[in-house]
This record gives sequence, structure tokens and C-alpha cells, in this order.
Amino acid sequence: MATTHETSRPLIEAAFADRKRLEDPATVKAVLDTIAALDRGELRVASPPTSGAEGEEDGSWVTHSWVKQAILLFFAVQKMETHDVGPFEFYDKIPLKKNYQAAGVRVVPPGVVRYGAFLESGCIVMPGYVNIGARVGERTMVDTWATVGSCAQIGKDVHLSGGVGIGGVLEPPGASPVIVEDGAFIGSRVVVVEGVRVGREAVIGSGVVLTASTTIIDVTGSTPIERKGHVPARSVVIPGSRTKRFPAGDFAIPCALIIGKRNPSTDRKVSLNDALRDFNVPV
Repeated sequence: MATTHETSRPLIEAAFADRKRLEDPATVKAVLDTIAALDRGELRVASPPTSGAEGEEDGSWVTHSWVKQAILLFFAVQKMETHDVGPFEFYDKIPLKKNYQAAGVRVVPPGVVRYGAFLESGCIVMPGYVNIGARVGERTMVDTWATVGSCAQIGKDVHLSGGVGIGGVLEPPGASPVIVEDGAFIGSRVVVVEGVRVGREAVIGSGVVLTASTTIIDVTGSTPIERKGHVPARSVVIPGSRTKRFPAGDFAIPCALIIGKRNPSTDRKVSLNDALRDFNVPV
């Protein structure tokens, strides 16, 4: 995190513990400065591992809870306003992001990006939505009706297909946000929420739902390996189900199946169809 913003941190943390401190103009300025820094990409809600390549299995992302606290305080200090954008009218506390041309970002009407989100150069946002605190990496596509929740961290060269729902995790401030690492392909109508991390270059087949409690089962070996909350790098994942016994009987509940690793010859632009074809699945 940039040292020039460290003077804002104690003011924000104190105000989060005692909202009366928002009566102090210096504290309000610290909140506004922090959100402006998020909007410019100088700060981020979570940082990738500093040792080793981003997305390595032993790498840990660091969540900056004070930055998330600043977002929550921003809602407290902002007033509702009417925002006119051509034929559209919005009534909200948070303005819309601006200056896309200078940033090298393409946003297709009626795509919406909230102030306090940051999009790196080459991003494309179709008629989707990116919330405050989110960060979207270079050359990433946010396809039609895909949503990127508050504080979500989306890597470079990612494709969020139509209707994808990426949760954010703004509260509690110390909780890890949803993270989708570089080069991942997220299929249509996939849902990723509750701080789940999708490893670099993973392929998530259409309709997969990943929550903190979703069991992710690697079925590539002779015995299944179960995990929760993290899809390993280059995994190919499809929807699955497993039988669970309840008092009323046995019923199938959803899970996610890792059916293999992405083929090195499968490039990022054609990943979904080609990767799934490699494993002879009709998803």
C-alpha cells in the first residue's frame, strides 16, 4: 500500500469505531481521499502475494480492512443526489466513474461502473456492472449482464461471460473478497461469492455455483479430493451433485467437480469450448 495514504488509515479506523468522528473535517477528507485513490488505482482492497508469482498455491492475498472501512464510511458521508447521464437518470450516493477514454477502457451502454472502482487499460464492460472497491485487470472482459461486486478483485485477461455473478464481500471489513486470478475463464451464469478464490487460468463451466460452503471435488485421481473456498490454478470445473442423507431421505445436493487441468495448448481466447471438449463434457 502506498505510504502517502498511511496518514489516512488511523483516522479511518478511529471513525469506523466511533462514527461521531465523522464530524471532524480531517476525517471526512481522509475518507474521500481514500476512495479517490481507489478510483485512480493507487490503492486496492486486497493485494496479491508479494513473494512468487500471483496465483501460486502457497501465495496468500492480503485484505486491507481499513480500505473497506473507508468504503463503508463513504456511504455515511455521501448524500443522495440525482445524476443525469444523457437519457438516463440515477439517484444514489455514489457517482459514476468517468474518463474512460483517457484510461483506455471501453464501456458499452448501459454498462455501469461506480466511482471508487478501478479498471485497468484494455478492459471492456458490456452492459454489466462493476461496484465500488472492485478492481478489474488489463484486457478483461465483463460481458453482458455480468456483475462484479464491491471489493472483488478480477485479474488480467479474464473473461466473465454473460450473466456471471461475482460477489464482493464488503462486510465484515476483515473478510477476504472474491478473487479471480489472471487468465481465468468464467462461463455463463456462473456464481462466485463469499470470498472464494479462483486460481489463475482456471476454467469454470457454465452454471457452476461457488460459495464458501460449496464442496469442490477433484475427481481426476483414483480417490476424490475435497476442498472449499479455492479453485486451484488451471483447473477445469463443471457443475456436479452428490447424495446427502436427510431425515426425509437421500437427496442430491450441488457441488463442483474438478475434471482436469487446462491443456497448455488451449489459449485464453477459446478456453471454455476447447477445454471442455478436451474432457468430453457437454457443458
